[in-house]
Amino acid sequence: MAINLRGVELLRNPHFNKSTAFTVEEREALGLVGLVPEGIDTEEIQIRRVLLQLSQKPSDLEKYIYLSALQDADETLFYRVLMTDPRRFLPLVYTPTVGEACLQFGHIIRRPRGLYVSIARRGRVREVLRNWPERDVRFIVVTSGQRILGLGDLGANGMGIPIGKLALYTACAGVPPRATLPVLMDCGCNNEELLADPLYLGLRRKRPSEEELDEFVEEFMNAVHDVFPDCCVQFEDWAGTDAVRLLARYRDRYCCFNDDIQGTGAIALAGILAALRLTGGRMTEQRVLLLGAGSAAIGIADLLTHALSAEGLSESEARRRVWLFDVNGLIESSRRDLADFQKPYAHQHQPTRDFLAAVESIEPTAIIGVSTMPKAFTRDVIEAMARLNHRPIIFAYSNPTSRSECTPEEAYAWSRGRAVFASGSPFPPVNYGGRTFVPGQGNNVYIFPAIGLAVYTTRARRVTDEMFVAAARAVADRVTQADLDAGLIYPPQSEIFETEVRAAIRIAEVIFALGLSGLDRPSDLDAFVRSQLYTAEYESLI
Repeated sequence: MAINLRGVELLRNPHFNKSTAFTVEEREALGLVGLVPEGIDTEEIQIRRVLLQLSQKPSDLEKYIYLSALQDADETLFYRVLMTDPRRFLPLVYTPTVGEACLQFGHIIRRPRGLYVSIARRGRVREVLRNWPERDVRFIVVTSGQRILGLGDLGANGMGIPIGKLALYTACAGVPPRATLPVLMDCGCNNEELLADPLYLGLRRKRPSEEELDEFVEEFMNAVHDVFPDCCVQFEDWAGTDAVRLLARYRDRYCCFNDDIQGTGAIALAGILAALRLTGGRMTEQRVLLLGAGSAAIGIADLLTHALSAEGLSESEARRRVWLFDVNGLIESSRRDLADFQKPYAHQHQPTRDFLAAVESIEPTAIIGVSTMPKAFTRDVIEAMARLNHRPIIFAYSNPTSRSECTPEEAYAWSRGRAVFASGSPFPPVNYGGRTFVPGQGNNVYIFPAIGLAVYTTRARRVTDEMFVAAARAVADRVTQADLDAGLIYPPQSEIFETEVRAAIRIAEVIFALGLSGLDRPSDLDAFVRSQLYTAEYESLI
């Protein structure tokens, strides 16, 4: 592949830079002689050097900073390192480390990455998008920074989320990195501590009204469609009511989805499908109580309803299997403080603000925490679940680790080793009763990269709930009996690339079946999808 870049300009381009791996011929032809050391590294030596330098970093945040610098300098080497050991590196480039990185974003930034679209530039969003050097952008992950993980409003510091998400598109599912664009829609910030920080990099104003925000997002979505017509937009970490409203507004107009809603729903469905192989029983026999009633909880509730309906229940019967509990108590029919999206789950029940009382009266087979309330799954709650179920399903999904509703040690000990447990962030193995349990990580990383790969390879025009159900079933099918015996209800992260590819193929089948593809179905869909995968290998530049 011949390129026009030479010398220092080439070394500063992360797409083409090979660091210390340029060949003798490339060095001569591209004006690099003297600009790099004489030694020529193999891929193995490059990785060894990266691992050595990482081992000398005193904290995970310092490792995150180092890997971010590597991504900015040599993109191919960055992805090669991540792909060698996903289980080791994903927690460093995404949860839980990305939470600390976002809190410190203005203090640790070395080089701006992605695109910052400010509400101060209203009327000029198309112009801002055209400043991005790549023309064939297929994926934008966009956040408002208002609800970053369980950490609240971090404003422009939230840019770490779309950067990290898109790195996982590539590392976990082979979506070419040049087709991706992280975007922070800077609409201001209501976090007084950040606004008072002289190193804060965002717009120093309070957040706008709902009407003003919606006008800005409308301009953004229209501009994306014009500038990048083949682009799919992933909404990420928006405030709950905004997230639900914007997804409803755009899901049938543009190719878009919300990972916090649909991706979270899919990972929960995948977990329950796998857990049923341990607990016994059918999907239609499950009763699920969610702690939390925001966008993540609604995403889980809606996708569970979709899956239960597909199993033969009516929509009303399916909804009756799913209950929500928020800061004001159980979502039930006498409540008058509910958002429209919560009302379908407001079943008839005595009012209660006691989660334990709700567990004892509803008798759920599974409780799922998306509350960001640490320790909300108390000993009494888990003991009640164990009394009601031989194998209680306990999913403590809130991120980061400090926000988890309970730890795996607590879930296993308080259920006497009978809990089927998963968390949102990684926890180490737990020894209990002479057994070693490996806690499953119910992370959306199993879902959204596969959606991305399927959309990329098929040029899908829309993203639907059927696609997320297909992703969930594909992920659950990858869990082996050996995984289940160890307590795992999600596939090992060491095998995540193959898991994502197989899920993408299943999703692509749905895309073609629904007539949403922008191309004809290939005769061998498996081979076609695999032929489109990005590989972290240097190309010859001469």
